[in-house]
Amino acid sequence: MSLSVHLLSNPVAAQFLGFEFNPLEINAWKIVGLSGSAVFGIRFLLQGIASEKAKKSVIPFGFWECSLLGCLLSLSYFAIYRKDSVGIIQNLLPLPIYIRNLYFRYRDGGSRFSTPQPPQQN
Repeated sequence: MSLSVHLLSNPVAAQFLGFEFNPLEINAWKIVGLSGSAVFGIRFLLQGIASEKAKKSVIPFGFWECSLLGCLLSLSYFAIYRKDSVGIIQNLLPLPIYIRNLYFRYRDGGSRFSTPQPPQQN
């Protein structure tokens, strides 16, 4: 079952703008894909707020979690519903990095913030 919403259905306005709007179809898979985009975008909001509070660039708790969840939701949308190789590759390539960083975070006790550390001199 899907719900169609017609955006700018006026043909004169569409012709004036030089392109035609297709109806926006909302279904369960599109909600999954849009949720993935929203969760993935929230990570930047979290990072911005945490950096403002710390007065320096930090990666807050939740950043990598939002990255992984948003990536998995978007990946499922592109792989199962759209069968779109570009979307699959776009979401599949960074996935190991998100998993690796979460592994390090939880292995090391899950500190609240991650700040870049300078390399140690031997």
